[in-house]
Amino acid sequence: MLSRTHVSVRRHAPDRMTTPDFALLTDVVAARVLDALRLASGSLIRAGVRHVVVGGLAVGAHGYPRATKDVDFLVGDEAFTHHAGGIVTMNVALPIEVNGVPIDYLSPRDGEEHLAAALAAPPGAPVDAARLVYMKLKASRLRDRGDIVGLVNAGLDVEACRRYLVSHAPGLVAPFDDLVHRAADEI
Repeated sequence: MLSRTHVSVRRHAPDRMTTPDFALLTDVVAARVLDALRLASGSLIRAGVRHVVVGGLAVGAHGYPRATKDVDFLVGDEAFTHHAGGIVTMNVALPIEVNGVPIDYLSPRDGEEHLAAALAAPPGAPVDAARLVYMKLKASRLRDRGDIVGLVNAGLDVEACRRYLVSHAPGLVAPFDDLVHRAADEI
């Protein structure tokens, strides 16, 4: 019977992530995706569209870098044209793909003024962590839940996110707390 010594070292709590940093994405996200981010953001700036980065790229900038194949932006209402009869079209200046990389646009819905407030950030900045967590919880996909666990383990300010959810989406507090506890089990 073979045996080997097992050593377990419990990780210490990570340092709190205070400032998002796109440099964390280098060597994790394909260069063509990062190029698409810069080019699409430039197009949005030229078109006068307020925007912040959300999705996997924002998750990475907040300390949990992971591969992603698209670029997601939260955009202001000026990204769309409202026509008679309730028809809404996208501003023709906005790219939907850059060098084969899909560009996706999300906009705050009615009642999400708290989310729309993120658009006051500099164009192309990552959305703040609390709003990112809100969006991930709202999406309710397995990958989004995993992103939250990864962010918690990377040093997410859990209390700030919880306060944001209590104020703006109380129904998401319990799922968030559950994910925080799951994250603690992984350390």
